Amino acid sequence: MNRRDLLACAAWPATAIAQSERPISLVVPYAPGGTTDMLGRLLAQEMAPLLGRAIVVENLPGAGSGLGATHVARATPDGSTLLLATSTTLAINPWIYPKLAYDPIKDFAPIGMIGAVPLCVVVPAALAVRDVAELVAASNARADGLAFGSAGNGSPQHLAAELFKAATGARLTHVPYKGSAPAVVDLLAGRLDVMFSDMPPVLPHLNSGRLRALAVTSARRQRVLPQVPTVSESGVAGTRDYDAVAWQALVAPAGTPHERVQRAADALRAVLTRAALRERLEAEGIEPRPGSPDELATSVRTDSERWGRLIRSRLADMPAPG
Repeated sequence: MNRRDLLACAAWPATAIAQSERPISLVVPYAPGGTTDMLGRLLAQEMAPLLGRAIVVENLPGAGSGLGATHVARATPDGSTLLLATSTTLAINPWIYPKLAYDPIKDFAPIGMIGAVPLCVVVPAALAVRDVAELVAASNARADGLAFGSAGNGSPQHLAAELFKAATGARLTHVPYKGSAPAVVDLLAGRLDVMFSDMPPVLPHLNSGRLRALAVTSARRQRVLPQVPTVSESGVAGTRDYDAVAWQALVAPAGTPHERVQRAADALRAVLTRAALRERLEAEGIEPRPGSPDELATSVRTDSERWGRLIRSRLADMPAPG
């Protein structure tokens, strides 16, 4: 533990959680092995010493992260259960599932944002498209447009592409998959023309030359792909303010005592400022964004309104993910 973390610990309230208490359950609402699971295990390792309690990762995948979220929403609000939520969990699912079993605003106490996950617009190397302008032109030159894959209906990848279509008029047909991995397989095989993908699944193929990156979907370039421009840098009409990122955050059940929420928030912010952890996350395509509980609450509301407008206007008849 460095000097900054020691000072932070000294400033925490006298009501700090005793080491004799049971381990904290950090619920990751996705299957083991993915980006969110990796992030959860890193945070569990880094935050446990600051909280004075072991942190055990519990994977509860299903219903687009809804099963894990529901489990945490119904958990005893004593600081022993936390949720590694995503923008899908808190800002997108309410617009997709008509009978969502949790309320992303009322059922959780925000702890803090962890990081943003910019996406990368990628095409097979064999496709004669070199930039965003050529992608739009190619999509409009084909009678049936271009096919894009995603991790499923309503996924951040799907919505980023729909936002791109709305901004540029590109003709792109959605092909939903059950996860990013099978979509990347079909992209490599040429059965898909383009993906708006999170970076970890495609970075090895960008490095090998089998895929080509046209742009990143964030407002600024990314350290992991510094030579790749943003969509907004393309100069294509409608893209000036384009910004579509997924994100991860930490929340607790609503009603969790304020001092325990604040203690977790202080620990999260402390670990996210560590240079080694920041470098590890940036190498995985995650942009660390430490912040306060109030800032996370604002982000949830803002993103929910934004994606809600897109889904209502363009995807009202979209079936919920299976």
